Amino acid sequence: MSDLPRKAVTRTAKLAALPLGFAGRATWGLGKRIGGKSAEIVGRELQQRTAEQLFKVLGELKGGAMKFGQALSVFESALPEEVAGPYRATLTKLQEAAPPMPTRTVHAVLAERLGEDWRDLFLEFEDKPAAAASIGQVHRAVWEDGREVAVKVQYPGAGEALLSDLNQISRFARLLGPLIPGMDIKPLITELRDRVSEELDYGLEARAQQAHAEEFVDDPDVVVPQVVYQGDQVLVTEWMDGTPLSEVIADGSQEQRDRAGQLLARFLFSGPARTGLLHADPHPGNFRLVPDGEDGWRLGVLDFGTVDRLPGGLPVIIGEAMRMTLEGEADAVYEMLCAEGFVKESVELEPDAVLDYLLPIIEPMLVDEFTFTRGWMRSQAARVADPRSPAHQLGKQLNLPPAYLLIHRVTLSTIGVLCQLGATVRMRDELEEWLPGFVAETDPADAGDADDADSEVSAEDENENEDKNQDKTVAAVEA
Repeated sequence: MSDLPRKAVTRTAKLAALPLGFAGRATWGLGKRIGGKSAEIVGRELQQRTAEQLFKVLGELKGGAMKFGQALSVFESALPEEVAGPYRATLTKLQEAAPPMPTRTVHAVLAERLGEDWRDLFLEFEDKPAAAASIGQVHRAVWEDGREVAVKVQYPGAGEALLSDLNQISRFARLLGPLIPGMDIKPLITELRDRVSEELDYGLEARAQQAHAEEFVDDPDVVVPQVVYQGDQVLVTEWMDGTPLSEVIADGSQEQRDRAGQLLARFLFSGPARTGLLHADPHPGNFRLVPDGEDGWRLGVLDFGTVDRLPGGLPVIIGEAMRMTLEGEADAVYEMLCAEGFVKESVELEPDAVLDYLLPIIEPMLVDEFTFTRGWMRSQAARVADPRSPAHQLGKQLNLPPAYLLIHRVTLSTIGVLCQLGATVRMRDELEEWLPGFVAETDPADAGDADDADSEVSAEDENENEDKNQDKTVAAVEA
């Protein structure tokens, strides 16, 4: 596939073929069961074949299909290893690459957006793309002032393709549910569709990236490239070398995995606190491990096309509810969830049951450090997906308010990447430092009492010291 399929008929035909393929494999599976294979084995084979076809088509189409594939790819940790293993490489390709635009198309976009003399802006420009993603591809170049830059060029017709794909995918979201146990696919598609206009607006992306670049300049842990130039459908930023997180996942040392995981958690929680923005596209293709000195690494962050605006940082209720859950305050947690709309007025639940549902999810915060694994992610997914499980029954009765949808997806996606890394992370440290409400505020009255107590102790010490000094003086005179 050498170009972005733009005609609605072409794209619709490719996507419409997916449900038919799923149905065909279901018939094939029935034959297998009649032939004697167990339902469990057949189910896994069906899931594997379904996923292979799904991601092949998504990768070819780019647009909304590619974006959906990237969003799903970070959840592969939740799949059984027998299913996830064979097509993990396909998911990685989705995160890092896609078939490129023809050179003539790239040149045409640059000429239209930067002017016919666009080449004068660059000392060098590489026609072969360095990376390709859902709505655009990146070319390496040297800007007129000598800086190495990344030139992001939006695919012609990307907006139309995004909406067309996501509308088509939403029609058979029900069939995709089994791919990721415990995850409701439809709200994910709806949320992606609602943010299409933001994703296409390189002006918004440039402002979000520059806000992060300025906040994290000279930061010891995180590096964000500066914006060099922004135009309609073209965005030029400083180039950033480093090891893509997908390579760390595949071949990185444990030290690299742990460092990447710690910094990813740090960026997730510190970003909103420091910039009022949440980077909302946490798949491995958007992150790099950047060498820093002889032994150090920083986290390089790319692609700010999707962000959530949180002027006050992450909502305080998230930190408070998490802290109270860890402290076992079932009634207080339940009241808070009801007040915020996580439990609808028409639903009545047992506070202790809600606490039992939440505790395993926040297990990484119970300890000083936690090792995220695919096995742990699979156990969480299975607990929520199994219809016989109390967690499944309770989860169906909970509600996710729209204001929290993107925060929830980003957090879940980040945890998915941590599990792919197999990283050991001091998550609690990051929450205590950056998440509002996670550390209980000291009551001013208590603080005053403490100050008074300290004053009394200090006065007693002073009196005691004075008595000792007087005794020494008397002793010296007598001598």
